[in-house]
Amino acid sequence: MDTSFRYGGDSRALRIHAKEKISLDSNIFLEVHGELDTRIGEPSLLAASVRQFYPDLSASAALGVQYDKYKKLHYLARGKMSFPVTTNDSLKFTIKGRSYLDKDFKQTKYKGAAEFCLDVLNFQKEQDVRVKVGYEVFEKIPYVQIRENNWTLNADINGRWNVRFDW
Repeated sequence: MDTSFRYGGDSRALRIHAKEKISLDSNIFLEVHGELDTRIGEPSLLAASVRQFYPDLSASAALGVQYDKYKKLHYLARGKMSFPVTTNDSLKFTIKGRSYLDKDFKQTKYKGAAEFCLDVLNFQKEQDVRVKVGYEVFEKIPYVQIRENNWTLNADINGRWNVRFDW
């Protein structure tokens, strides 16, 4: 099980997040997510999706269901595909999209992004670094992500930010 502490400038609350991937087939997984908001003492997210990976295409697609802190049930569909920019795959260009549907299967929200991702293995001894620079197409917002081993910082041009510690 993957677990993490998450804190964002918008919520001012520490969230404890857990994710489990259960293999259904060689490239198909059931992903189950849950998040506890420590400020209010109740779950802020419960989600499950079936995700298929296409290793030959460096792509994935998923269909699932999500229940959030606003007591809303959503269905979601998402897809992602990466293209190597360098021969050693340290720099990739990725496109990804996500669509949320309400309980009546009407689209309520969508996201789409294009990003460059640079992976630097052994940046220093036993320290890997990942830097993503992207653009959220529908919101028209540039963003950046910096990840160092277990720590991740996300920020966008509007001043939104969050930090995550994976253990």
